Amino acid sequence: MMQRYFITGTDTDVGKTYITVRLLEAGAAMGLQVQGLKPIAAGASHQEQGHWVNDDASALLMASNTGLPLSVLNPIALPLAASPHLAAAQAGASITVEDTLARLQPALEQPAGLTLVEGAGGWLVPINVHQTMADIAIALGYPVILVVGMRLGCLNHALLTLQAIRQSGLSCAGWVANTMAQPMAELVDNILSLQKRIDAPLLGIMPSDGDHRALVVGLQQLIVV
Repeated sequence: MMQRYFITGTDTDVGKTYITVRLLEAGAAMGLQVQGLKPIAAGASHQEQGHWVNDDASALLMASNTGLPLSVLNPIALPLAASPHLAAAQAGASITVEDTLARLQPALEQPAGLTLVEGAGGWLVPINVHQTMADIAIALGYPVILVVGMRLGCLNHALLTLQAIRQSGLSCAGWVANTMAQPMAELVDNILSLQKRIDAPLLGIMPSDGDHRALVVGLQQLIVV
């Protein structure tokens, strides 16, 4: 049985890659073939074999065990650390949903037990004048896992993102509360506030010390389903 999810976040720098890697590690510990895909990555300082090397994509590569190369797991990599549409323009390139999916196809054909596709930035970050990361998620059609960076403003960001996910016709498979490096004030009450308002399972609270046992349990619940 192959399970596939799209990973989005309430903003950039909320720990999407960190959580995706932890989920891949949990899946591998369950004996699954796992792969983390980063369709579009912006921000790289050097190239290897003609492909820009992005740190987030490299982390997904290290956590994957299918043996696919970086250029397959991350088919579009751009040097400028900016919104994909700006990074593409700076590089003299263009990004479309159709081209992105075509480039991602070799990885999607891999019969992995668990495939996690990590977006770039937040749900509606632009990839060109008319399309956003949400359009890529919609085209894939996978259930969405929402990473909530627990910091001031996250309640609004989380609920707006969840609303946009649902309006797109996709389901939210669950969410993760990432406590970040500097935990927010009233952290427990804020998490409880989200639990009352998000009708999807809380897969885990990711503590800043890196203990991801809760995510292992949360992932097991998804795989069982």
